[in-house]
Amino acid sequence: MSSEHAGGAVREDGDGVNADGGAAPGEAGGENTALALKILVAGGFGVGKTTLVGAVSEIRPLRTEELLSEAGQSVDDTEGVERKTTTTVAMDFGRITIRSGLSLYLFGTPGQDRFWFLWDELSQGALGAVVLADTRRLEDCFPAVDYFEHRRIPFVVAVNCFSGARSYGEQDVSRALDLDPGTPVVLCDARDRASGKEVLIRMVEYAGRMHTARLLDSVGQVY
Repeated sequence: MSSEHAGGAVREDGDGVNADGGAAPGEAGGENTALALKILVAGGFGVGKTTLVGAVSEIRPLRTEELLSEAGQSVDDTEGVERKTTTTVAMDFGRITIRSGLSLYLFGTPGQDRFWFLWDELSQGALGAVVLADTRRLEDCFPAVDYFEHRRIPFVVAVNCFSGARSYGEQDVSRALDLDPGTPVVLCDARDRASGKEVLIRMVEYAGRMHTARLLDSVGQVY
């Protein structure tokens, strides 16, 4: 079995990949060679990362949720998400097939800053990321935006349209977050599979353009 890591891509001759983005064991020499892409789903506390991964995943999602404790009340800001009772402490994991031969492996990151040490591990080999945003707590996604911009990991901002929240246009959100020109902003419902799938397709398309442009730029510098 052979695997290829380039820009978040894994060529797999089996049925899946390991959590670090590597190819999972499978039958060598099989004809069902597929391309798997690793995508991160990030954002602030309670923004809907676990919901999005669960809504789009075609397999039973892996979740590492724990009940919110009294000890964490002093560090977990639940304003606007008072009904939230659990939190992700490691990662969420799911898989979705976009088309024949192309699957996305989704890794949801924990939202609280005390778990950010896990982000470096999860981001290894990622093609790109989805940064979920809640317009009621827009400042909560600044750390994720900064993280991916500094590491040159392509990302899209997906505004999770919560019921009762004030509506903002894509340009308004882009300006509020001071995004680099061209960074896509999309509106979505994290509970809806079709909506989540559209966000992921937009992410893959954008990341593909970015990686291609960087490759061409590096080749041009050589010559």
